Amino acid sequence: MEQKLFTKNFTLLVLGQASSLLGNYILRLALSMYVLEATGSAAVFAGILSIAAIPTILLSPIGGMLADRANRRNIMVALDTLTGTSVLCAAFFLSGDNAVAVISVLLVILSVLGAFETPTVQACIPQMLEGDYMIKGNAVVNQVASVSYLIGPLLGGILYSAFGLKPVMYASVVCFFVTALFECFIKLGCQAREFQGNILFMVKNDFSAGIRFMTKERPDIMKLLLLAAASRFFVMGVTLVGLPFLVRTVLGLDAKFYGGAESGLAVATILGSIAAGLLTGQLKSGRLSYVLAAIGICIIPAGVVFLFPSGALARYAVVVAAFCGMQTAISIFSIFAVSMIQQNTPDELIGKIMAYTSAVTMCAQPAGQMAYGFLFDRFHGAVYLVLIPSGIAVCVIGLLAAGFFRRLEKR
Repeated sequence: MEQKLFTKNFTLLVLGQASSLLGNYILRLALSMYVLEATGSAAVFAGILSIAAIPTILLSPIGGMLADRANRRNIMVALDTLTGTSVLCAAFFLSGDNAVAVISVLLVILSVLGAFETPTVQACIPQMLEGDYMIKGNAVVNQVASVSYLIGPLLGGILYSAFGLKPVMYASVVCFFVTALFECFIKLGCQAREFQGNILFMVKNDFSAGIRFMTKERPDIMKLLLLAAASRFFVMGVTLVGLPFLVRTVLGLDAKFYGGAESGLAVATILGSIAAGLLTGQLKSGRLSYVLAAIGICIIPAGVVFLFPSGALARYAVVVAAFCGMQTAISIFSIFAVSMIQQNTPDELIGKIMAYTSAVTMCAQPAGQMAYGFLFDRFHGAVYLVLIPSGIAVCVIGLLAAGFFRRLEKR
């Protein structure tokens, strides 16, 4: 029987992801607005988010182990039900006196649950789809995430301004429970495996199996993971730190220009996801090095424009266009890289390997933000000394990886 992309299982997964991500984005926007209004400090909320991200990084490997030992459908249903219940309880206990404390605890709980959900969802796709359809499936999930990121904050801002925090929290609860309902109808084979010994023995054994697979049996998976992390280091550092710094501080433009740039990046991510789906079967793994090099090529014009005298709006247009090109390229590269990792990993290890992928790339993001925060402060008056070398470095990494991708294609 010929396989198709939108099977019943995959359609339910996509609908569930759309509902869950929409709930997440409207909730986090409302929480950030409330904390900013209550404390008057962006640093407070940034600190809360930083602390809340730690459980996701630390617990992701445990989440991957669970995804390989239990029914993934049941894990997703339980996690989304727990997420909705946690937000509902937080809304009941929330008051003006304890708001920051309740929100902080809620974000930590959501981070813990996210550590288990992300590798489980990523492990489900190879169980539902095969071959090129796996790449198309990852592209669709990426598109859903991008559209949710584009719509969610806008919708959350409108709802928060009109009704306040608690109604937005209740709306997100509905989204999470709807997600759990969709997931109830997914039918996946149980991945449960017998083991001997206690929980600590199981964790140690599973952790060793995952590390041994990436370092001994398939070191190319580790190399691919490190390339994905390196690209994320540069892109997230340049985007999350560089874009607002360039628009607001260097060019002196107001917030609406930054908002427009952010919307442009979200659209570029969607276009990259669509392109990845269309390129399935045409873009061979041996050519992924060119996509990686293209990320660097797109960064260079954003620096070159500051070498010549021109107006703020002209520089803004070049920077946004360059960053959108970079975002499109990294979207294509990430989808193909994740799909290659999934395709080359045995089903009994897929949860753990995807968890390691998530943890490593998550670590690369704050590292990139800190590095570029320092660099942009240091070269405040000569940002081209940051952007042009960064673009060249990514190009060199991509070209040096050409041989690795050709060998990977032949396996």
